Amino acid sequence: MPTAIQLGAGNIGRGFIGALLVQSGYKLIFADVNEKVIDALREEGEYTIHIMDLDKREEKVSGVTGILSNGPDIVPAIASADLVTTAVGPNVLKIIASTLAQGIEARAKANAGDLNIIACENMVGASSFLKEQVYTHLSDEGKKYADQHVGFPNSSVDRIVPPFTGENQLDVGVEAFHEWIVEAPAFKGPVPKIGGMKLTDNLVAYVQRKLFTLNSGHAITAYLGNRKGHQTVEDSINDPEIQGYVLAAMRQSGAALVKLYGFDEAEHEKYIQKIAKRFQNPHIRDEVLRVGREPLRKLGAKDRIIGPAQMAADLGLPYDALLRGAAAALHYDNPEDPQSAQMQGLIKGKGIEAAVTETTGLPAKNPMHGQIVEAYKVLE
Repeated sequence: MPTAIQLGAGNIGRGFIGALLVQSGYKLIFADVNEKVIDALREEGEYTIHIMDLDKREEKVSGVTGILSNGPDIVPAIASADLVTTAVGPNVLKIIASTLAQGIEARAKANAGDLNIIACENMVGASSFLKEQVYTHLSDEGKKYADQHVGFPNSSVDRIVPPFTGENQLDVGVEAFHEWIVEAPAFKGPVPKIGGMKLTDNLVAYVQRKLFTLNSGHAITAYLGNRKGHQTVEDSINDPEIQGYVLAAMRQSGAALVKLYGFDEAEHEKYIQKIAKRFQNPHIRDEVLRVGREPLRKLGAKDRIIGPAQMAADLGLPYDALLRGAAAALHYDNPEDPQSAQMQGLIKGKGIEAAVTETTGLPAKNPMHGQIVEAYKVLE
């Protein structure tokens, strides 16, 4: 039985990637800094996934255990694992890099076999970024070993896993839909057979399809909904005005994706409609404050709102609906979110014009800059 380590025992780790690994015959070890969760995994060794959809059902995930990712067991575990996956959040990849490097150094000394590390994050090129961070901690021998034996395949992950409260703290609620696409050429050694993992030779297209459609629409729904006082994504997307804006934004990003990557236009429209229905799922209470958190990251130049707008602009296509989403994001005011607090402080201290430049990277002379400022003022 091959061994996999899932770095990050949160909802995505347990409710998506970890479950697929167990179902595919892996001995799974969760690694996390949350002692309560790790203790529970060690003691119980199983948990239940609740499929929150019209066809409600439960799936038992058994035979798992846990170790502390900042404890003494993590490096030996990496040294002997067959696969490592992460679901820790993009900002944590840099933190776990040194631990992964220690595990790789131990593998090099033991002349261990191939290892593949897949970062399953909402970030373009997450595994490549993680590789760069890991290599900064490796010795020359470690780098030589990693070049030959450690793969960092990039991936695209898609499953809505909202906060869930059950009788067991390990249980997790998820939507029925899930998609995990991984770039095949980046694997070292034989490609592992994992049910639910789809392989591709052109991952960038699928990563951007997901980020610029699903993630873009999700965020814009949350920001527009929050602006109108809605509490959940479901309530927001069921607001006819917001639904119209969100569909327009996803279609603008879709037009750019179709033109750049050659996706079938009709199939992409079906993809957009499927996403809208996922947002309307009455069994998933996805709060707009959760979906909208970390607005500075989500307003980044290559992220889910400005990224597709810039792509559309470069291709000579409309992008005004996407910029309306950016303006709504700038109105996101959640004192409990450090990035929101920082952003609102920036707007109050320097004004909206300077704030747009600092958050999006767009200079004042860029036409999109002025359109975001105007849309922001309209939303006021």
